[in-house]
Amino acid sequence: MTDPATPQTASLLAGLTVLDVGSYIAGPAATTMMADFGARVIKIEPPGGDPLRRLHLSPGMPQADVDYVYAVDGRSKESIVLDLEGIEGRRALEALVARADVFVTNYPHRVVEKLRLRYEDLAPLNDRLVYGWMTAYGETGPEAGRPGFDVLAYWARSGLMDILREPGAPPVASMPGQGDHPTAVAMFGAVMLGLFARERTGKGMRVGTSLHANGLWSNSILAQAVLCQARFQPRLPRRERKNVLSTTYRARDERWFQITLLNPDAEWPRFVEAIERPELAGDPRFVSRAARFDHAAALLEILDAHFLTQDWAYWAARFHAQRLPVAAIEQLGDLPGDTQALASGIFRPVDRAAFGALYVIDSPLWAGEGPKAPARPPPAIGADTAEILAELGLPGGTARPPAA
Repeated sequence: MTDPATPQTASLLAGLTVLDVGSYIAGPAATTMMADFGARVIKIEPPGGDPLRRLHLSPGMPQADVDYVYAVDGRSKESIVLDLEGIEGRRALEALVARADVFVTNYPHRVVEKLRLRYEDLAPLNDRLVYGWMTAYGETGPEAGRPGFDVLAYWARSGLMDILREPGAPPVASMPGQGDHPTAVAMFGAVMLGLFARERTGKGMRVGTSLHANGLWSNSILAQAVLCQARFQPRLPRRERKNVLSTTYRARDERWFQITLLNPDAEWPRFVEAIERPELAGDPRFVSRAARFDHAAALLEILDAHFLTQDWAYWAARFHAQRLPVAAIEQLGDLPGDTQALASGIFRPVDRAAFGALYVIDSPLWAGEGPKAPARPPPAIGADTAEILAELGLPGGTARPPAA
């Protein structure tokens, strides 16, 4: 039975109004997370809508009859179309800001200055406003105004694009939104800090994050090593690496998997039992970690050949029985059958008719008791314009009909 004194997940942010005045992924994704916990999120879109709505139509993107991108980052919001360069659009924006709790934008410097969306432009309208600005390279410095997407500021600039490639191979490309979504989590946290401070002071504040900062944070162990002038070892091809108990292997059915034995002295006996090669435990070439390093090429050759004798499902069961840290390198087509993702709430059930799918990828944090606020389908461009204008008492508004 749920303790009535325990906060309910779906209402943790109930009563808060959040203005999503951003584009593409990182900013809008942060406000989607706020909607998951009960905030009212109003998406302010330019005439023609947020370009994010057309990302799924870009060359090379998977083809579908539904906008799967907006299903993740545009859901559970209201939409109002405002021309922020016009007098009426500005009046509506200022009326919304005066009533809002949170304002989030990821427009670049040039745009926030042109449209007067800076903190100093909006704070006089509402001294309780928590203003979140997400930038590519930060708010100050010689490159602060440079345009940038996650593939540039997060992925390329952090060193990740270079360090993850195999020796001699071209830099590794990132996937759509791969840096945007972690950065959105950082913005969510920054806004929550701002709201917490407001509870103490009664005043809003400015908070922020950047794609560049989050990229370096994600690669911070190696980045800090550079700052500490650590001596790096050259990245070696798979067959020349010393630790073959922390690498990838292929099963008979062409499924690849990752083995990561970080405590090999304790895990080696269980490992050879799992793979049904107990004689390796007594092989003088492999009796210790140092010996396995010295004879890494021989051990890799044995393991490569042995794993090709059975399908991945067979090895997975054997590894699981021995409590060994091994995981399949999943292919995207495998994800609908991921029972763990469903059981743990990563796949969130939604209305198939509205979303074009049985599930939507959920935001990656939980708090309180019970489910999050129901996921509503993404709104059409400007679907709530008339009702919101009526709520503000501005021309062009149409009152929302009363609930039945």
